[in-house]
Amino acid sequence: MSPPAPLPLDPIEEAHRQWTEHGWSDVADGMAAVTSVMRAQQIMMARVEEVLKPLGLTFARYELLTLLTFTRSGALPMAKASARLQVHPTSVTNAVDRLEKAELVRRVPHPSDRRATLIEISDAGRALALEATEMLNSKVFAHPGLQQDKLEQLVTILTELRKSAGDFDTGGAPTKW
Repeated sequence: MSPPAPLPLDPIEEAHRQWTEHGWSDVADGMAAVTSVMRAQQIMMARVEEVLKPLGLTFARYELLTLLTFTRSGALPMAKASARLQVHPTSVTNAVDRLEKAELVRRVPHPSDRRATLIEISDAGRALALEATEMLNSKVFAHPGLQQDKLEQLVTILTELRKSAGDFDTGGAPTKW
């Protein structure tokens, strides 16, 4: 399926004009910012899904596999995976169910906490995570649609937004952005 033809106007700019015309000019910039971020997210997710779908992965499952590859032991408690991915535990459970069915991860008892279950990546899961990462690196992350200086500006702005929303707190320690 080919992408749709570009629109002859920017619909967010038109929405901004309409907001202003209808007396909401004091919030028109905020509406345009929120709508722009949401549309950009849709564009980026479509590019990511185009790469991951042939591998049988969703972005959520890819993130979980990749998180597990970054751990020393290849395993994490389900609650810790949920916290690190910043998703509800039910989302992790659903991802684990699918990944376990595909033999990419397995649930194992926690060695020191009988109440907890670990998610452990399999060799096939490691291989698939690496393949997916290499494809995303070459087809999406290497060419995200902005020049390097603009990428750094964007990440800095989005980091400020995330931090002010309480997404993370470094306790005053310096960060890259």
